[in-house]
Amino acid sequence: MNGLLIVDKPSGMTSHDVVARVRRVTGESSIGHLGTLDPMATGVLPLMLGKYTRLAQFFGSLEKTYTGTIRFGFATDTYDAEGQTVGECVTVSLTLEEVRKAAEPFQGEIEQMPPPFSAKKTGGKRAYQLARAGEMPKLKAARITIKALEITALTDGAAAFSMTVSAGGYVRSVAHEMGLALGCGAHLASLRRVAAGPFAIEEAISLSDIEAVSVDALEERMPHPRTLLPELPSVTADAFSIGRLRNGGAVNLPEFTSSPTVKIFEGQRNLIAIGRRVAGTLFQPVVVLV
Repeated sequence: MNGLLIVDKPSGMTSHDVVARVRRVTGESSIGHLGTLDPMATGVLPLMLGKYTRLAQFFGSLEKTYTGTIRFGFATDTYDAEGQTVGECVTVSLTLEEVRKAAEPFQGEIEQMPPPFSAKKTGGKRAYQLARAGEMPKLKAARITIKALEITALTDGAAAFSMTVSAGGYVRSVAHEMGLALGCGAHLASLRRVAAGPFAIEEAISLSDIEAVSVDALEERMPHPRTLLPELPSVTADAFSIGRLRNGGAVNLPEFTSSPTVKIFEGQRNLIAIGRRVAGTLFQPVVVLV
């Protein structure tokens, strides 16, 4: 089964758990995801199935958009609601304006320290492995971009927010650092990914729906192959060219833009290769899907 499936991940499951469930439903063993979601989080988890896993390199690092809530009053060791309380719990009497003011430094290009309970590697081990063993991981700050951070409401010490952040950014770290800035501690109470790059929550399918429909019906719910990687022009190859592409040979194609890379189709839906322009209309396949 080849294609891209946008899953609405439920809370309480790892991204790997979702992949395993979809493997059982589809019978497809080759599945990869475009960006991990923490177990607590819900929302958009794009999965590449079958030969489409070879296309992951062309999606690059996807910008993510989230909604969620930050709970003020105490911090946790994981920076979210699944962790153990760190320090004392305090009663907060923050105003919406104070929280919005505290959020301002976390917009734009910033240096961010990853959470100790994260998948970042240090000394050959994952940070969360060291943290679970009682060691403090020696992590380095990363430069990320938070394109937008809006505090939309404040109710009983919990701030609702929406955030658009570059790949590699941790919403948990923003919550934790806002708590430090306000002097009351804070942690991420809930998180929902509503977009990952071009993939929106409106297109996502719940796991229960995935498990309830036939494989044919599931394929119909996948984005049309020509809509994927919209920055790459689409070109249709004839039977002779498809034969050469299958064997890694360069072919001339009726593609007259200046784009260095194109999607090559057999008919309307069958994506067979990604080609790189050699010269003029001569293309060399860099990924072959047939």
